[in-house]
Amino acid sequence: MKYSQTFVWENRGVFHVKHFDVLVVGGGHAGTEAIHAACRYGLSAALVTLDRSKIGVMSCNPAIGGLGKGHLVREIDALGGIMGVAADASGIQFRLLNRSKGPAVQGPRTQSDRNLYLMEVQRLLGKQSYNLIEGEVTALLQDGASVSGVRLMDGTEIKSRTVILTAGTFMRGTVHIGDKRVSAGRMGERAADELSVQMEALGASFGRLKTGTPPRLNGDTIDWAGLEMQAADTDAVMLSFMSEKPRVEQVDCGITHTNAKTHDIIRENLNRSAMYGGHIEGVGPRYCPSIEDKITRFSSKDSHQIFLEPEGLKSKSVYPNGISTSLPEDVQGQYVRSILGLERVEILQPGYAIEYDFLNPKGLSSDLESGILEGLFLAGQINGTTGYEEAAAQGLVAAVGVAKKLRDVSEIRFDRSTSYIGVMIDDLITRGASEPYRMFTSRAEFRLKLRADNADQRLTDSGWESGCVPAARYSAYLKKMELLSRCKSALDEMAVSPNEARKAGIELGLDGRRRSGHELLAIPTVSFHNLVRLDGSLAGFSTATQTQVSHEALYATYIQRQRHEIKALERDLDVLLPSSFDYHAVAGLSFEMRTKLSDAQPESLGKAKNIEGITPAALTAVLLAVKSFNFKKAI
Repeated sequence: MKYSQTFVWENRGVFHVKHFDVLVVGGGHAGTEAIHAACRYGLSAALVTLDRSKIGVMSCNPAIGGLGKGHLVREIDALGGIMGVAADASGIQFRLLNRSKGPAVQGPRTQSDRNLYLMEVQRLLGKQSYNLIEGEVTALLQDGASVSGVRLMDGTEIKSRTVILTAGTFMRGTVHIGDKRVSAGRMGERAADELSVQMEALGASFGRLKTGTPPRLNGDTIDWAGLEMQAADTDAVMLSFMSEKPRVEQVDCGITHTNAKTHDIIRENLNRSAMYGGHIEGVGPRYCPSIEDKITRFSSKDSHQIFLEPEGLKSKSVYPNGISTSLPEDVQGQYVRSILGLERVEILQPGYAIEYDFLNPKGLSSDLESGILEGLFLAGQINGTTGYEEAAAQGLVAAVGVAKKLRDVSEIRFDRSTSYIGVMIDDLITRGASEPYRMFTSRAEFRLKLRADNADQRLTDSGWESGCVPAARYSAYLKKMELLSRCKSALDEMAVSPNEARKAGIELGLDGRRRSGHELLAIPTVSFHNLVRLDGSLAGFSTATQTQVSHEALYATYIQRQRHEIKALERDLDVLLPSSFDYHAVAGLSFEMRTKLSDAQPESLGKAKNIEGITPAALTAVLLAVKSFNFKKAI
């Protein structure tokens, strides 16, 4: 690996310390996106990490993308980021989630080769000019009310105008396996405790969150023959706009399930679980519960699905997605071997829970600058999020914020109407995080507009003007836009009568009105293939171009309607909510929404909107129910 201008600190005072524009602390997904973006802006930058060999490591599930998360990856990619590129280079099973549903809620995802992903991230970073510093940050340096750098454990002081802190799960991280507790940022790596202590002295108020991971299994000891297998998509949808097809071999994943015996073993040992035994105070992610949570919360279910996901082409390690745990090792062995196909499995590494410090993000600036010290930016799990994609997006936002602060570059607009990144940032800084935050498509009011397929059309122009998007990325975008423009012009020039449409397999009423290609594509039952029957020259456009214009035509009317609904909802934010109102009786509300609203008892629709996790769809359902309630009360 070759890094430009690389210094590695080994002994105090060996190297002359440079004054940087930005120091990025942490080499995880937030840190790698932050340092790469800082380099794209031409900032003098340094990355400080405990272990250079772990830069870009996937510490939990080796997968990128998914529902909501895939949108974030596409937006990062649209701005010149590296997550999508690395995922495509290492992807061993590509799948488009929600394929049977509309494009707005489909999520591209890949299972990655863990080692190939790490190598690709390091290769991409190796092309940039930055300084790599190996060491533990124990304190932030100050110049009055501003950050001025960091101090390492060996006493080395590194000066910098700004700092992006991406500490992940390392700040006072504690690994739990049953009643065993180990200070660690992740399994086998020491925690960063001193930084938490110093930040508390500066006025930071930490909370505690937790996340978990399942035991890793030896794939050679799994009985694959009796299991259902899930193959990769034959028409792979990539994570990066710059990729055309998978670059490495595609593999199958296995599917198995827990059973009554599994559940009995877990129930009998709940008191030995770190969480249920009272050893963990942190709040865990409800959307990714441990197997203990599943057995307890969904006691009526007699089975839970498990995906057996290979961690690499040359690795025998398998990730059993769906059984994360903090039970003791002996209990893990018992319940795992009670599962079909795993009767004789070898556990390579036990599952564990990790508890760590986070700072509630409510009050951060929209650039993720902290109020603790001017010039201190926070990104990733330190802000209460969970997931690689959420962390990476925050690293990018923080780097853009640093560039704005130091170079006065033009703004990239991250708000709820332009990006999922904007939805996430607004949620975090206005509502805070009482539990690990995870992105879902339901969080976005404008999800029909914020599709994964058009992330570049929403963000790449402003990213280029800001200086965040590289020339090669922008050139590819312009080529795509030119093809889309030509295709749209061809569709606009069409004037198809109802009789002509019927001959091409399009059922229209005989109203005598001629329609353009765009108007025809807006009909859900009409495909681009129907239009090719009407004009053979349209076949010359690529499948990607045909798909893109079809999506835009299909959603045009719905997007306009959605805008009106959002404006109407905004006008009704002052509507008062009766204290006696029964949210459990509101049709269309999930159990989660009903519980949150019942517990909070908001005084108005506007206050309900500010409750963490309450979606626009939930607000609309409540508004309709309250209006009906008030009407019935009036009569």
